Amino acid sequence: MRRVLFLALAGLMLVPGVSPALALAVGAVLGLTLGNPYPLLSSRGAPLLLKASVVGLGFGMSLGTLLDAGALGILYTIVVVVGTMIVGLWLGRALRVPAETSLLIASGTSICGGSAIAAVGSAIGARAESMSVALATVFILNAVALYLFPLTGSLMGLSEAQFGIWAAVAIHDTSSVVGSAAIYGTTALAVATVLKLARALWIVPLTLAAGYASSRCHGSESVPGGAGDDAAGKPSVIHGMPWFVVLFVAAVVMRTVSPAAAGPVMDQLASVARSGLVLTLFLIGAGLSRSIMGLVGGRPFVQGVLLWLAVASLSLVAVVFWVPD
Repeated sequence: MRRVLFLALAGLMLVPGVSPALALAVGAVLGLTLGNPYPLLSSRGAPLLLKASVVGLGFGMSLGTLLDAGALGILYTIVVVVGTMIVGLWLGRALRVPAETSLLIASGTSICGGSAIAAVGSAIGARAESMSVALATVFILNAVALYLFPLTGSLMGLSEAQFGIWAAVAIHDTSSVVGSAAIYGTTALAVATVLKLARALWIVPLTLAAGYASSRCHGSESVPGGAGDDAAGKPSVIHGMPWFVVLFVAAVVMRTVSPAAAGPVMDQLASVARSGLVLTLFLIGAGLSRSIMGLVGGRPFVQGVLLWLAVASLSLVAVVFWVPD
């Protein structure tokens, strides 16, 4: 019965007009009540579908939009990534959160949520417990952001460009950034997608730095064949690199250079991608369970909430005062 209901609801997510917020809510209710009968589908399928959807959204954007959005908010992205790491590690120390868990929460908040946590955790050989706590903390805050940000943006009277920048620099995971921006408008979606993908590129230097620092701390005592080491003893970051960003840019370029007759086809691909995004958010919501809620520790969760509130508040002020509406 649960499987039939799950598949039926997943099918409904593909019906035009279903909002990203509704998809996440339906998935979360299912996961927290009846449970997810296909946990592997949610955990493995959602990231792949998200990346494919982001690439597909590129067919609905022009290169000019991409460059304008990047120029508009790249400085905000750099400041937020660096500042969030510094404040996050300080908060972790002040709250006496274990250093490993603190680093993972700061990494997930500053860059791109679960992807950054997975990449950095692999590079430093993080314990499963630390990874679970950090992932659960970020997951819950992402779900809240998807509803809270569009509402706050409307109350503050943010333009779509302003909201796109704010969402891109202040929300953790790409799915919630794109989902909230899609609720707000097409311009917000274009700006948020571009800046969020630029922010995601910070996975590479952060993971390399974390792996290097970890190897310096532990010396030659690292466990052979551990999660964070490759055959040469160096941190493996290939799995954390956002290769889909390259495909997204390629899709934008294809849209720009294609003849006008190809426009309807490109628009259809972008429409399919938006439907894929809605289904992705349903799968992510269905992955939320009571067991995940139980993984969130007191102090790590306080660190995650305080850090997220600080980033969201300060970036909102910056957007309101320094970004033209």
